[in-house]
Amino acid sequence: MTETGSEGATTVAAGNGGGRPAEHGHLDAMGLRDLRRVGLNPDFWHPVAVSGSVRRGKAFATAFAGQRIALYRAQSGTVHALEDRCAHRQVPLSMGVVEGEVLRCCYHAWAYRGDGRISQIPYLSKGDGRPPRGVRAYPVREAYGLVFVFPGDPAKAAATALPEVPLFGSPRHKTMTFSRVVRCHYSFMHENLLDMNHQFLHRGVVGRLQPKLLGHETRASSVEARYLFTHGGGKRNRGAALLAAEGIGGGDSADVMTIRTEYPHQRLELVPENAERPAFSLWVAYVPEDAEQRTCHAYGLLTIEKPRIPGALQLAWPLIRRFTERVFAEDRTAVEAEQRAWDEQGRDLNHEVFPLIMNVREVLRSNGVPIRPQAALCGTDRACGDAADAGAASTGCPSAAPEVPAGQVLASPPPAG
Repeated sequence: MTETGSEGATTVAAGNGGGRPAEHGHLDAMGLRDLRRVGLNPDFWHPVAVSGSVRRGKAFATAFAGQRIALYRAQSGTVHALEDRCAHRQVPLSMGVVEGEVLRCCYHAWAYRGDGRISQIPYLSKGDGRPPRGVRAYPVREAYGLVFVFPGDPAKAAATALPEVPLFGSPRHKTMTFSRVVRCHYSFMHENLLDMNHQFLHRGVVGRLQPKLLGHETRASSVEARYLFTHGGGKRNRGAALLAAEGIGGGDSADVMTIRTEYPHQRLELVPENAERPAFSLWVAYVPEDAEQRTCHAYGLLTIEKPRIPGALQLAWPLIRRFTERVFAEDRTAVEAEQRAWDEQGRDLNHEVFPLIMNVREVLRSNGVPIRPQAALCGTDRACGDAADAGAASTGCPSAAPEVPAGQVLASPPPAG
């Protein structure tokens, strides 16, 4: 059974699993491949830090799905992203010292360029044994006040666009940045934002908020839902009213909220009744940190339209932030409880009844990748060594990079990966 939206989009039939055989023993309550065992696809630009956290001349530790990454901002201001381990003794490079354009390991002072090549081993004399290969360098870009890396196939990075955040930097808008760790699989976060039927959870801050699903469309890599929100009474947090443009230029009204999972990110917009533009929009990414992808880092950009009254938004800003932080804290409590239940039960026993959530689960399944166990990650088994023996430099494994004669400084760019 399918549903066709107004734009010709087709809703995937719930329960068909996309025609793929499910993994034996990894099924959810509906007999589909367990979504909580599906990893986030690395072949996208993923945020891994707030730009302000990566200071000039400093190193910063971050991660993507078990891949530990060392960011450092060189004296030129350029941010580089390296595998977070020294090729010598495996000490994290994020503990190192930035000197000019290189990152020097804190232990034996081996120096690395931004391309992952070893530029100096201070105590190595001519005729000594050959130094090991360098470390992996990740494609990295800065945008929207965030640092993005491309943890997948580096050959795909140049042709892959950064996510769009249209209102960021607009003089008519002000942006609030969020960066929070949540102890759950990223899919729980997608479901939480897309399914607005959980407003009872927020009754203490939004009162009796009543959402009505107006329609939804699903495509191969996206799900979009439109809700009509009306306030049915009860105490409403002042920050909630200000965020919806009430009290700084608007009045109590029915609002239309559009939420879109555009794999692998999400966007939300709220348009007050009779308004031409959104009162606010939210772009958010959920980036898994650990190899099992049971913890994710949520990066959010909340962009709010400035009212006609000069300075009004600046005054309202603390109340809006306090409101959004409280809502996020309540959501985090719920999704982390969902994750604990999954951990205790060993599989997903959810009995979902909302077609919209069934659809977004299928989008996440079909665009994701299998989660590799910790032992299969680069450097913990023979996978990388075998790839290097086969000349597979495109794997991104540092062991696939060419060796360098003793004392030679590497000046040419490394191979892809």
